[in-house]
Amino acid sequence: MDQVFAPWRIEWIRREDKNPRVESCVFCELPEWEADREYLLVARSTHAFVLLNNAPYNPGHVMVIPHAHTGDYTELDAEVLLDHARLKQHTFDALEAGLQPDGFNAGLNLGDGAGGSIDDHLHTHIVPRWKGDTNFMPVLSDTSVIVEALEDTYDLLHDAFADLEGARVPDESQAVEFRFGDT
Repeated sequence: MDQVFAPWRIEWIRREDKNPRVESCVFCELPEWEADREYLLVARSTHAFVLLNNAPYNPGHVMVIPHAHTGDYTELDAEVLLDHARLKQHTFDALEAGLQPDGFNAGLNLGDGAGGSIDDHLHTHIVPRWKGDTNFMPVLSDTSVIVEALEDTYDLLHDAFADLEGARVPDESQAVEFRFGDT
């Protein structure tokens, strides 16, 4: 049997509280915890935020999440939709600058049958892709190989977001902030 060495994952596995402080919805509560770096919240806008996925398909796998608690995309009003879309644009720019991928997969899992683990609070997945980044591991052994620690990816993306026009960096331990026009 071959082994994949990933010692940084043990912190995640051994954490005492698997869902720290979550009373109802992690996507509603997490932005209020004031521990952006610890919980991998890398950027935020008035109506949305960008969160590194803690079980990524590839380095830089993020989710752009509106603050509005809904699993129905059609319930988002025009102001939230525009803010969410503009933050997604900035996310593509930051991922491009920080990680130089060859492409992206982006999408939403909407509804219980779509395969997402959280279906009552919509979120857009953005996964950077590189030519040749897939291998036999996911197909033959249902195993993903992540080549970069989440903290290293966070630092790269935080710096890339901070370099974008209109970025405000309150503190290195906090998410980069954006205000889009009238939103």
